[in-house]
Amino acid sequence: MSATIEMLGDEADYLLNHICQGIPKSMLHPPGRDYVSRVMAEKDRSPAVMRNMQLMYNTGRLGGSGYLSILPVDQGVEHSGGASFAPNPAFFDPGTICEMAIEGGCNAVASTLGVFGSVARRYAHRIPFILKLNHNEILSYPNFYDQTMFASVDQAFDMGAVAVGATIYFGSEESRRQIQEVSEAFAYAHELGMVTVLWAYLRNSAFKHEGTDYHTSADLTGQGNHLAATLNADIIKQKQATNNGGYNAIGFGKTHPKVYDELTSEHPIDLVRYQVANCYMGRVGMINSGGPSGKDDMHQAVRTAVINKRAGGMGLISGRKAFQKPMAEGIKLLNAIQDVYADPAIEIA
Repeated sequence: MSATIEMLGDEADYLLNHICQGIPKSMLHPPGRDYVSRVMAEKDRSPAVMRNMQLMYNTGRLGGSGYLSILPVDQGVEHSGGASFAPNPAFFDPGTICEMAIEGGCNAVASTLGVFGSVARRYAHRIPFILKLNHNEILSYPNFYDQTMFASVDQAFDMGAVAVGATIYFGSEESRRQIQEVSEAFAYAHELGMVTVLWAYLRNSAFKHEGTDYHTSADLTGQGNHLAATLNADIIKQKQATNNGGYNAIGFGKTHPKVYDELTSEHPIDLVRYQVANCYMGRVGMINSGGPSGKDDMHQAVRTAVINKRAGGMGLISGRKAFQKPMAEGIKLLNAIQDVYADPAIEIA
């Protein structure tokens, strides 16, 4: 706790002592070491899916805690290999990606068909694989934003992956097709006993309005989470909410005044609590993304972890902040995130 307090600085009291009033923690199905038996056992998932979920929970430094620390390295497709790996060229090698996940004490590593396919026989039994099925490649010119299937569920199963992941750009023109593709892929993955992870992102230029980017508003991302849960995702990856009122500012869709007057406030933990509430009050675990690398990565990573945990989230999936640094520094950052979730003194607000 002392290290976390020091890292949070002036925000320590603000973040560590806040209590959510609009959606109290008593309404949640919180993470915990018994999550699979307490929450997941009520679902329609097979014993094989439950076993693979428990395998992730039992791996790494957070093993047995009910929280997840995942290393995602699919940015070579999503952002380009140069943009992603030039800061640390060792990560052009898929073996280095898996080594960081293992040495960093992660529960799992998420990456592409090519990355895992090139090292599966060496690492599939050492660190749980989450194979990302679809990607937005940006080599096409002019750029357009869509998710295309690069891999199949069968390929993920054959290489020993315990889970599959996919992205839907909710709000985009292509979202209806993506919803159908991902729904079918997730249903088949469950048949084969694999866990499903949905990157529930928003994508529409209209969501940037009068200088504010509502791609991270609590109300819009909350609805993205609700749609992801409806698709039977086992884990939802979402950008951490930074504002609210996207529906009202843009002037579309349906919402309710209580979302803003009673259920949330301007406090970041309340905003993320609303994201968790839309994951069926925690029956589906929500992990927040770590965001891009910058000058204040350690502080930002710990801050994001504290907000996620106290809001009722299930963990953090942080990539660029870790792998764009030398290995030792990246591992130190991953461990700092994990220390937040391992600390029993940092409780759900």
